Amino acid sequence: MREGRFRAFGWALVVWLVSVGTAQAAATRLGYVDVQRVLLRSSAGVAARDDLEKEKAGMQKQVDARRDEVDKLRDEVTKKGLLLAPEARKEKEESIERKIRDLRRLAEDLEKELARREQGMTQKLLQEISGVVERYGKEKAYLVIFEKRGAGVIYGDTEADVTEDIIKLYNQEKAKKK
Repeated sequence: MREGRFRAFGWALVVWLVSVGTAQAAATRLGYVDVQRVLLRSSAGVAARDDLEKEKAGMQKQVDARRDEVDKLRDEVTKKGLLLAPEARKEKEESIERKIRDLRRLAEDLEKELARREQGMTQKLLQEISGVVERYGKEKAYLVIFEKRGAGVIYGDTEADVTEDIIKLYNQEKAKKK
């Protein structure tokens, strides 16, 4: 008789634990977001990339103008080199070398400046996205929202992927601020 009571109690305990576990599992929402995709597909990310591309094109024009200047001097030395006095030729060649060094420095400086601006823009966007994810998580009662790549998510059910929701919410927030 005691065995029967223990067995009944055991089954009741198992049923209770399963029901509590199921209730807790329903309340425990986990999600992940692909921040890289948000950066690439959000309106703010697209606009930032377009701005960087415009800056890059302007910088490239500066480099191209200096390169054309160097090429003209080279052509001049090549065409008139034999007619020039040795001192004049040497002076022109030194001028070309100085301009080439200046061109390299300019290209390096512009490249560093572009990288610095890109890093700053990315940092700003990541802060904004982080805020959106945090508000979304609180609003939708998520326990945790992981960053897909940083958390090393190997598998995630598409139901747990909140990336598209984050992109929509981020775009809405940016549109309201305009």
